[in-house]
Amino acid sequence: MTSKTQKEGSLLAQPKAVWAVFFASIIAFMGLGLVDPILPAIANKLNATPSQVTLLFTSYNAVMAVAMLITGTVSSRIGIKWTLLTGIVIIALFSALGGLSNDIWTLVGLRGGWGLGNALFVATALAAIVSLSNSGTAKAIILYEAAIGLGISVGPLLGGWLGAISWRGPFLGVATLMVIAFIGLSTLMPKTNTHAVKSKTSLLDPFRALKHRSLLVFGIAAGLYNFGFFTLLAYAPFVMGLDEHGLGFVFLGWGILLAITSVFMAPKLQQWLGTIKSMCIMLSLFALLLVVMGIWTSTQWVVIAAVILAGALLGNNNTLITTAVMNAAPVERSTASAAYSFLRFLGGAVAPFMAGKLAEVYNPNLPFFIGAVFVFISVLFIWFNYKHVKHVDYVESTH
Repeated sequence: MTSKTQKEGSLLAQPKAVWAVFFASIIAFMGLGLVDPILPAIANKLNATPSQVTLLFTSYNAVMAVAMLITGTVSSRIGIKWTLLTGIVIIALFSALGGLSNDIWTLVGLRGGWGLGNALFVATALAAIVSLSNSGTAKAIILYEAAIGLGISVGPLLGGWLGAISWRGPFLGVATLMVIAFIGLSTLMPKTNTHAVKSKTSLLDPFRALKHRSLLVFGIAAGLYNFGFFTLLAYAPFVMGLDEHGLGFVFLGWGILLAITSVFMAPKLQQWLGTIKSMCIMLSLFALLLVVMGIWTSTQWVVIAAVILAGALLGNNNTLITTAVMNAAPVERSTASAAYSFLRFLGGAVAPFMAGKLAEVYNPNLPFFIGAVFVFISVLFIWFNYKHVKHVDYVESTH
């Protein structure tokens, strides 16, 4: 690899297979944002409470957390390409069925199935981009985070537009987009998986990987941080007082900042301050932002501005922590991703329902304060375990 390739063309000069996974990832992550603007509409149309509607995130994240543990086992047996395609088919099927369902509990169950498909796709997509890329781990992760950012930013706008027609629209929209992703991947990814894992991965491998203290620390920290992340994502739409179009535009702004910072700002922060310090600063600022949302929950413009601004902090943190995880322990990247994602999405499973329930039982401000507390704890947890994770900065400086 020449120095010119490394310095100038490395991020964009990728094989076709990488771009196929990149575009499929955009569509997959559009699915997350598509549903966000219609949460209040679902509550209204299906006579459900906010805490029942937030179960759409809980079932999705809970199934995804557990399913992450099998992603390595599946992909090492059927290959990266077929694992990605299987994930896409499952997402398309369950999102289509969700769009045809007529009660909240059926919808909650179907979202769980969607989570299974997403687990197969998301864990494998990260491993695929990193292994198929010719530009190194750090730049490959930036490309993956860019796909997430683009998907999350465009999704709400499309979701708001489709949701204004019917709450079923975004679910059916995801199914349609996944068919497009399936066609793209099946034609552009190579038939033979040249980057296949040589040995079959065991179901126990992710648990063995968590014996590495660094990976365990990042996983628990991400689980704690996801309390704040999914409080914002699943609960904030209920207090903004906006229609589907309005929520779509707010989360479009959130997603654009998430995309820009994950690609352009996070690498700069890594260079200036190091990964661990940058991560702790971003998480601390996010916790403070949640406190602001908790204090001024009834002031519409404050909540809207805070949600959009949070995109910048979350974009930076997502890239920082994903890069750290990939360099944290001497294990297969797909195994590291599965172990980390298992812990990460457990936090995302508990937080949405808890936020909705706290608001119903106590007051609408409390979920944001609780989310802030969990995010602050994640910062303290990283600092208390600094000696176990500080090597990440040295690993990245040598890449």
